Parts: sequence; structure tokens; C-alpha cells
Amino acid sequence: MDRPLEGYRVLDLTNVLAGPFCCHQLAHMGAEVIKVEVPGSGDLARQLGADAELNHKHMGVSFLAQNAGKKSITLNLKNPRGKDLLRRLVRRADVVVENFRPGVMDRLEVGFENLKQHNPGLIYCAVSGFGQDGPLRDLPAYDQIVQGMSGVMSITGDPDSAPLRVGYPVADTIGGITAAFAVAAALAGRRGQAQTGCFIDVSMLEAVLATMGWAVSNYLVAGREPTPMGNQNVTASPSATFATGDGLLNIAANKQQQFESVCDIVERSELKTDARFAERQARLEHRLELTQELEAALAGRSAREWQARLNAAGVPAGCVLSVAQSLGQPQIRDRGMIGEFRDVPGVGRDIRLVRTGIKLNRRALAVDSPPPTLGQHTVEILKELGIEDREIDALRHEEVI
Repeated sequence: MDRPLEGYRVLDLTNVLAGPFCCHQLAHMGAEVIKVEVPGSGDLARQLGADAELNHKHMGVSFLAQNAGKKSITLNLKNPRGKDLLRRLVRRADVVVENFRPGVMDRLEVGFENLKQHNPGLIYCAVSGFGQDGPLRDLPAYDQIVQGMSGVMSITGDPDSAPLRVGYPVADTIGGITAAFAVAAALAGRRGQAQTGCFIDVSMLEAVLATMGWAVSNYLVAGREPTPMGNQNVTASPSATFATGDGLLNIAANKQQQFESVCDIVERSELKTDARFAERQARLEHRLELTQELEAALAGRSAREWQARLNAAGVPAGCVLSVAQSLGQPQIRDRGMIGEFRDVPGVGRDIRLVRTGIKLNRRALAVDSPPPTLGQHTVEILKELGIEDREIDALRHEEVI
């Protein structure tokens, strides 16, 4: 069970983030993932990231982040021979994942209807901004576009700063992980049955809306349109970010007992019987006043000290950390969340990369190989198809690979 998708082959025809992140999950689950890239340039993410030298080498940090464990083959899908090679690969594959705009793969004559003729049991997953039909299907979509059109930005920030973009590509990531879940479910669903093809349509817009849970339900069910509340929790108080004597602290005292514990720990027991704060609804109506009272008391110690005291009393609390501080925590360091690869080809040094957030049988999911250089496995994969060296040389000369 440490590699539940072992034995399955996935063809990854994706670029940048949503699709590659999907296949990143599948690779860590044990699937063999073959990344099909454009000759000469490959995935655009190869040229993106904070290290300009790696971008020049087509091993950009953005590419490294979600392509470990994959193989890379280059194919020119605008060339008839490139299309033929893809179809031959499809015959030996279980899954195809792509994130082109709807219709692009069909125009290239390698869409689902074409490919399933070569593999009737093919699971084909198309990830797009808005889905394969509807009035928005043909529009270009990037993470920030989807964040805006989903309503995420409208509720991010506070009344003075909203709308704000979430600080990382949340729509791309949610779209990718939704696609990975759908692919894994499709593979599980056909076990023990005749293998029939399946077309999976993942809309980033819809995937994001599906994760907005309470914000969406409050509107659909209760008719209450969500508003930006900054670091305040819509359902409880004190549940927010508080200034301390040193650093910021998140407190989530969602239960009455937790609120009372907070009052005792900060030595403001009288707040428990203050009419403004004694009941849950009253605290919501007077949340700003409660914040002021608590921050005055919290100023006496650091966020780290308060975190320890509150957690010891069963009150959820945690320091607000930077990315670097978060990665340095023993909780992350000691649970196998970060993988390390030595002297990575194309990079020329060791690299550390985030794995998945999943442990199976108490072990972190991991892959055995670093992100591939562009076309690193082209010859190996073509030879597996029975193509000899002379033909491979001809394919390279014709810029098919």
C-alpha cells in the first residue's frame, strides 16, 4: 500500500502547474508518469522561478517543484510522426492528463475520441480553467483569473484591502489535486471490471468553488453574501490573529470553554462575565472590542510563550510564521515532508523539494528520481516501443523529438 498506483502508466501532457501538480500526486502514489514535452522548450515552468541560471538551463525552480519522479520525452505533436508516436504510447498507458484549452487536442487529432480508438480503456483527464463546455470554455485562464472569477479574491483581505489574491496559486493547486483525486477514483472504479474508457472534465473554477464550503453555503442556504473579514473568523470570536509582545498569534477559541480558558490564561477572568463577551453571539457582535482587550493582555509575553500556555490548556493557538520558519519546524523536518536529491542532472547541485501531505502506513510518499532534464528519457521510451537507433536519429533530424 506504500505505492498504491504502482503498475499504472500516466502520460502527462501538461504545463506549468495545475496539470503537473496532478501528475506530481500520481507519481508519489507510485504511478509511472511520462511527461510529454515540446522539443526544444518543454514545459513553460522550466523557464520560471527565482533562480535565473536554472531558468536558462530549462530546469527552473517552478518546474522542479512538481516534476520529481517523472520521465521526460519530447514529441512534436504538430508533426504526423509525433502524433503517431503519442498514439503508440497511449496503447501502453492507463491515463492521459492534459491541460490545454478545450478543443486544442482535438484539433491536433489526439483528443479523447481519437486516442480511445487506440486504447478503449483509456482514462483521459482534461484540466481547464472553465471546463469543456459552457460560454467561458474557450477563454484563457490562469490562477489569478480563476481566483477573481470564483469569488475567492472578494473575501480575501479585510474591508479596506479586499479584493486580494491568495499568496500562492491556490486555484491551480486545487484544480490539480481535484484532477488527481478523479484519476485515482477512476482507476479504482475499474478494478475487477472490464476496462472501459473514461473522460474526466476538471474545471478549475468549479473545483475552487467546491472548496469554498461555508462561504458558498452561507449564500446558497442562508442568503448571506460573504464579505472580507481579514484575519477574523466568521463563525467565532476570539478566533483571529492577535498582536503579542513579540510576534503575531492565531487563536481559535471556537467553544465557550475555550473562550473562558483564554480569559483565565491572560489573567482577564472578568471578561467571562462581561455582557459584551459572555455569550457566543455577543462576542461576534463585539469582536473588535474583545480583540482590543485581549491584545492589551497579550502584550505581556511573546507569541511563542502564549502558544505554549494556550495549547497546554486545550486552546488551539499558533504563531504566525514565514515560509522559511514553517519549513524549519521539527514537525515538518522530521515527518519526511521534504525530499532531497543529490547532484541533480541539469541543476548541478543538491535540491530539496516538498512531497505530498500524505503518509501511508506511517511513511511519507516519495519518488526515487529527481525532476528530469528535457527529453532525458526520450531514447529509452522510444526503444521500449521497438524503435531502433537509426529511426531515432531520423526522428531527431526531422525535429519530431
